[in-house]
Amino acid sequence: MVHDTIAAISTAVGEGGIAIIRISGPEAISGIATVFRSKINLKDAETHTLHYGHIIDPISGEEVEEVLVTLMRGPRSFTAEDVVEINAHGGVIAVKKVLDVVLQLQGYRTAEPGEFTKRAFLNGRIDLMQAEAVIDLIRSKSDRAFSVARKQAEGVLSKRIKALRQTVIELLAHIEVNIDYPEHDVEEMTNSFIRDQCDSAIDEIDRLLKTANEGKILREGIVTAIVGRPNVGKSSLMNVLTQENKAIVTDIPGTTRDVIEQFVALNGIPLRLLDTAGIRETTDVVERIGVERSRNALEEADLILLVLNYNEPLQADDRELLLQMKGRPVIAIINKTDLPRQLEIEVVEESISADSIVKMSVLEEDGLDRLEKTISEMFFEGQLESGDLTYVSNVRHIALLKRARQSLVDAIEASEAGIPIDLIQIDARSAWESLGEILGDEAGDSLIDQIFSQFCLGK
Repeated sequence: MVHDTIAAISTAVGEGGIAIIRISGPEAISGIATVFRSKINLKDAETHTLHYGHIIDPISGEEVEEVLVTLMRGPRSFTAEDVVEINAHGGVIAVKKVLDVVLQLQGYRTAEPGEFTKRAFLNGRIDLMQAEAVIDLIRSKSDRAFSVARKQAEGVLSKRIKALRQTVIELLAHIEVNIDYPEHDVEEMTNSFIRDQCDSAIDEIDRLLKTANEGKILREGIVTAIVGRPNVGKSSLMNVLTQENKAIVTDIPGTTRDVIEQFVALNGIPLRLLDTAGIRETTDVVERIGVERSRNALEEADLILLVLNYNEPLQADDRELLLQMKGRPVIAIINKTDLPRQLEIEVVEESISADSIVKMSVLEEDGLDRLEKTISEMFFEGQLESGDLTYVSNVRHIALLKRARQSLVDAIEASEAGIPIDLIQIDARSAWESLGEILGDEAGDSLIDQIFSQFCLGK
C-alpha cells in the first residue's frame, strides 16, 4: 500500500507557455491547499475542477507564482489516487520555484521515473501491457506507431491476452478436477480434448505473433543505411526524406565523413536513417574511419538503400557493393534519372531483383512514392494501411508469447506420449503464467521496477 505523496515536473524542461507539476498521493489535496491562495479552499473543491490562484511561500507568505490548479480525486484519476496538477508559467526558474515549495510539504518526495504510471498499475487501473504502451506513446516516431500504442494503452491487446489465459485456465481446471476428484463422473481428459484446447490457444498466439515483425518495426523503426560510393546522391536523398538539410551536399566526393542519423516517417513507416560516408578505397585518414563506420552500419541495418548514379557507368566500388548486397534486404536506388543514362541496369538486376530497383531523381523529388511502396511491400506485404491496429510490438511480449506457445506444444506432446496428467498440468500452468507475466499478474518486483525505470520523470 502506497502511503507517501509524490511530485515531479511533467512537462519538458525549458522555455514554454506553461509547465505542469503533477502531485499524487493521500496528501496531494490537503498539502497543496496549505500553499495555494485562492477564493476557494482546495480541500472543499469538487473533483475534476480547475482553480485560479497563487502558490505562496509557507514561511514568508510571499507569492511565488500565479497558477491554475487542477484537482482530481481518486479513484477517478490517472493513478487512481488523489491528483493535483499545478499549471505554472513555462521556464526553468518559475517551475523550479513552485516545485521547491511543493517538496517542502510534509510527506512529499520527488517521484521516481515512471512512478505515476507505476502507481496506476499497482492500484489496478491498468495492466502492465497498458503501462508499457504509455512508453510507446511517448516514443512514437510516426502516426501509425502512435495509433498502435494508443490501442494497446486502451487495452485492446490486453483483452486478447486475457481471453487466451481463459482458454488455458479452462484446460487447467479440467486437469485439476481429474487429479483431485478421480471418483467423480467428469469429462474424461482424453488426448483429443487436450489437443483441442491447446490448439485453440496456439492458433491465437500464432495470429498475434504474425504481427510481431511489423509491430516491432512500427515501435522501433527500420534501421536503414543509405550506402553507395561518393557523390551518387546519398546525402541529397537523406535531405529529401527528412525534409531538412541534415547532410552537407557538394560536388566534392567524400564530403560525408561520419554516419548521420535521423528518424523519419515515410508513408507511416518509421525509418531510422543512417547516411553513411561514401564507401571507397581512400588514403585520407579521416575519410577511412568514416568508410569503416559505414561498413559497420551496413552490417547492422534492417534495410539498405544502395544509391547508384544513372548518369555514370558502374564503377569498381559500385560492383563491389553489389556483390555485398546478395542475400541482404536491399533496395537499389538509381538516382539522377533527370540526366542521360550511362548505367548498365541489366548488371544491377543480376544482383538485385527488379522489384527492388527504384529509379529516382532526388533533385526533382521524383520517385519517392515508388520508394515508399517498395518499402511497404518489403516489410508489410503492402498491407500497412489495414485497419487492424492489434500489433504485438514489445520484445518482452513476443518472447513470452513464444514461451507460452512452446509450453502448450509440450503439453500436447506429453499427452500423446502417455505422460501422467499431473505432469501435463505443469506445462499448461507454465503457459498460463507466461501469459500472466505479459499483463503483470505474474511479474516479479525486479521486472516491474526495471520496466518503469525506462520512463521519464513526471510520467
